[in-house]
Amino acid sequence: MNEKKPVVLVTGASGFVGRHIIPALARGGWSVRRAVRSPECVDDEVVIETIGPETDWQAALEGVDAVVHLAARVHHKHEEHAVQLYRNVNIAGTLHLARCAATSGVRQFIFVSTVLVHGRSNDGRAPFSENDILTPRGLYGMSKAAAEAGLRTLARDNDMKISVIRPPLVYGAGAKGNFALLTRAVNLGLPLPFAAIRNQRAFLAVQNLSSFILRRLGHPDPASNFEIFLVADKEQVSTPEFITRLADASGKNLRLFAMPPGLLSTLLSVMGRQDTHDSLIGSLELDISKAIATGWEPQVSLNEGLRLALSAQDA
Repeated sequence: MNEKKPVVLVTGASGFVGRHIIPALARGGWSVRRAVRSPECVDDEVVIETIGPETDWQAALEGVDAVVHLAARVHHKHEEHAVQLYRNVNIAGTLHLARCAATSGVRQFIFVSTVLVHGRSNDGRAPFSENDILTPRGLYGMSKAAAEAGLRTLARDNDMKISVIRPPLVYGAGAKGNFALLTRAVNLGLPLPFAAIRNQRAFLAVQNLSSFILRRLGHPDPASNFEIFLVADKEQVSTPEFITRLADASGKNLRLFAMPPGLLSTLLSVMGRQDTHDSLIGSLELDISKAIATGWEPQVSLNEGLRLALSAQDA
């Protein structure tokens, strides 16, 4: 007689990370229920048009053992005018879902936050760790930090196990943002002005994020209802090294030249690309020893993760 598979609800199922995590969960023995904004005609999906403080989660959570909450408001063209949107989705929406999950008897809740709750750079300081005092930057980082604080409070009064994961830049097939921009620039053979950058940055292959989530679901901490983890690839490299590895994985000739960091910083600031400045010039090192101590090991190396990302895009 076959045992019934445990059920996991994944929000943001149609996004970049969701599309990678869902097959990993299925391979790991989970029955996956997808929460999507519009019907995709796939098995076991539930349509949740908006996430906020009034969302009806009753049907989505019926019979669910665990929740992996990926959905979030990440970017907005006019961020300064979107304060309420970030609050409704990232803070109130997350906490409402978590409360509904606890009430429905869900045993585990995985919240994918962001390393930006620590700030954008740790230049001149030790690698970020889970015990640092948070200094979030931007509405996105601040909203995630507020959601984490609310989840910590919720965990005190419920039996549901809550795990918070703070990833750096997640790369893989279908990734957007700076990874997509760098990939496009490398593929076009554009000269890039980063040869003089001497930083160290953490990155995370989506396969490694998926494997940590799967590990966490299978091995919750029996002694604690609330845990935070920084998760990244083992190798933390400079921006020019990352771009060199990216070019190697794509089989392209790399054209790097040295622009003085101060001049490059000024240029990016004038262009209004402070986010690009922080994510390419500054250092962002993470102490992932707590994640490693759970028995998890990154599934793929940086080189392998880049190769998988680009080979899947070419397929």
